[in-house]
Amino acid sequence: MTPRPRAVLFDIDGTLVDSNYVHVDTWSRAFADAGVSVPSWKIHRCIGMDGDKLLEALVGAADSAVALEAKDLHSDYYGAASGRLQILPGARELLHRIEDDGLTVVLATSAPESELATLRDLLDVEDIVSVVTSSEDAEDAKPDPEIVDVALQRAHVAPEDALLVGDSVWDMKASRQAGVSCIAVRSGGIPDAELRAAGADEVYEDPADLLDKVAGSAIGRLIDA
Repeated sequence: MTPRPRAVLFDIDGTLVDSNYVHVDTWSRAFADAGVSVPSWKIHRCIGMDGDKLLEALVGAADSAVALEAKDLHSDYYGAASGRLQILPGARELLHRIEDDGLTVVLATSAPESELATLRDLLDVEDIVSVVTSSEDAEDAKPDPEIVDVALQRAHVAPEDALLVGDSVWDMKASRQAGVSCIAVRSGGIPDAELRAAGADEVYEDPADLLDKVAGSAIGRLIDA
């Protein structure tokens, strides 16, 4: 009997790449230059949300003149800051370990295509990634589960045969709504209690910590299933 396919879905920003605080900085500059002051801590709380939801939460609407200008400026500033992005410790090795153990590696992100291209170049794991999503694949991104649903469909994997690894409460909420168990890493800057309250079954320091403990983790149990 052929075993059912199993997959691990990964968010990228804050999970595999140390980019959340670059986003905070570039959004802060973008809002200021668009004529509105938004505290950095509030921006950080929204990182990982769908872009329109982030704008609605921070400036009241996604289609106002201020929001549209800030969105364009953020894209420009983030592109210019791409040299500051770094792969988180253990990220690439974790992906290879999962692929070596027979699980499908999926990048389930709602990042815009322009940002995703930069992230994929940095990660340099195209040979082991089977499925990738972007903001163009869903009307409503995280915390809406649509991106997770699309990733599962493309990987031909049932929710019960998958896990999601993310760094934000939005990742956890999207995963749970899609019926997928989830693991959190602290590398996005969110406390354990909030990640667990949002649905995380396990919390690790960063990808390197998860890699060190993978055998006893939910990923290890999925490998052995």
